[in-house]
Amino acid sequence: MTKDVIFTKLQEALEEEFEIPIDKITLESRLFEDLELDSIDAVDMIVKMKPYLNSQVNPEMFKSVRTVQDVVDILEPLTK
Repeated sequence: MTKDVIFTKLQEALEEEFEIPIDKITLESRLFEDLELDSIDAVDMIVKMKPYLNSQVNPEMFKSVRTVQDVVDILEPLTK
């Protein structure tokens, strides 16, 4: 799956799950400051993305995640 497709799926998940307007979700959006997600929301976001992943998610990978781009970069290798 390409990074563009992952980004689109992530936008859809954030809009559906957290009612965030899709135009507010950019690659530069900061998860906590701009999108107002908390740590539980971040876990829920990853759970929503699990159907698109071919590998297990290691929670340690997400400790340094701050932006939507960070999430896309981490998820992309897990879709192969």
